[in-house]
Amino acid sequence: MHLSSPTLSWRNGARILIAAAVLNFPSISMAEDGVKLSPEQAISLGVRVVHPVASPTDKTLPYPAQIVVPTPQMWVVSAPVAGMVINLSVARGDRVAAGQPLAFMESPGFVSQQRDYLHAVAQDVLAAQQLNRNTQLFQGNAVAQRVLEASQAEARQASIAVAERRQMLRLSGLSDETISKLTSEAAISATLTVDAPRPATVVDIAVSPGQRVEQSAPLIKLAQLSPLWVEIAVPALNIKAIRQGAKVEVDGYETPGQVVLVSETTDPATQTVLVRAEVHNSGDLRPGQTAAARISFASKRESAWELPYSALFRRGEQASVFVAMQGGFRLVPVTLLEEDQDHVVISGSITNNDEVAVSGISALRGILLKLGAG
Repeated sequence: MHLSSPTLSWRNGARILIAAAVLNFPSISMAEDGVKLSPEQAISLGVRVVHPVASPTDKTLPYPAQIVVPTPQMWVVSAPVAGMVINLSVARGDRVAAGQPLAFMESPGFVSQQRDYLHAVAQDVLAAQQLNRNTQLFQGNAVAQRVLEASQAEARQASIAVAERRQMLRLSGLSDETISKLTSEAAISATLTVDAPRPATVVDIAVSPGQRVEQSAPLIKLAQLSPLWVEIAVPALNIKAIRQGAKVEVDGYETPGQVVLVSETTDPATQTVLVRAEVHNSGDLRPGQTAAARISFASKRESAWELPYSALFRRGEQASVFVAMQGGFRLVPVTLLEEDQDHVVISGSITNNDEVAVSGISALRGILLKLGAG
């Protein structure tokens, strides 16, 4: 995070509270989470205060990010049968339409599939004819019922075989129209066309012409490039400020996205948490590129405030600040939204009219803890 010095005009907003050393003033006392100090009791404590600077609730913070393709939007087109790739009709980066040819293969296995299908069709026709004859003979009491039932079973088996072989051809990429043409013309082809299953972009090609491949070997990887995921590495200390549904802006890209995932695990090597945002891609974002992403860290119902890092007082996991009041300071719990080595961004029950201590915190803390223990 970078908080510009003009935004935080600490010098202009500060005023010095002068006091004497703690040990020399026994009148120092404590209310509930508060320290009572007279104006004359503070100069040796070095207490300095500033007014909080409002941080817009739609302010976003920069984090390293990478643009990736959502896993549900990636498909691998595999070889439907074993054979040889004889030609590729697309190249990496091409946009393709559904049904557009991607590659052409020659395959003995494909020839066998067509032959088996035509054989099953022929057997189905014979079984249907036999069933028709036996039905007529049974009606004329010329054959026994068991003969008719046997013919019915054979006809069912033949129909099942045709359906099975037809499905095999569909898995090989043949359309119903092509299968019907094969059925009527019985023209067996050794060349198989591998088509795109849906509109997409070619992101990788795993084969080259002349290469022999096994069945199910990957040929071409396709992806739908909108929307895309922005995977952001957020420091674990700042993750409490990130909410699902928060707005995300990618530097240099106009269309904002939205947080769809805040990971429940931390990367042990980088101590960062994965935050995933989804963003519509108009063509300017490209998978694999790195970027800086800014995440909205406060809701519109909250106020966020910027202060020097030295203003923060921690007790366990609770963060607080000392706010000036009549006769001393009160400790106000706050939610830490963001921090770096110089500044913090917080939300809580403070306003820009309050005066928050930014130096002398150790002395105030010592008084608070000593009197609290007593």
